[in-house]
Amino acid sequence: MIKPIHDNVVIKPIAENETTKSGIVLPDTVDKEKPEKGEVLAIGEGKLLDNGQRAPMSVKVGDKVMFKKYSPDEIKVDGQNYLVISEGDIIAII
Repeated sequence: MIKPIHDNVVIKPIAENETTKSGIVLPDTVDKEKPEKGEVLAIGEGKLLDNGQRAPMSVKVGDKVMFKKYSPDEIKVDGQNYLVISEGDIIAII
């Protein structure tokens, strides 16, 4: 598994299709401006502060989160796609 450093977070993306009231399924590629969702798989030890302490992380493994669309870096490990993102680019825990 990937072990992020500092305030980075490894996320497994959650792809969601939306269905309109009339039953038409819209793939997740329709609206590219909405925030993305994913599940936290691993977290770093926290941002290193000027005093040498680590800031505590506000997310934990297993949290479902929303994040800014173009923030994460995409990586592939053993055929699986993951996202690595800075904790500051996570906008909500859902």
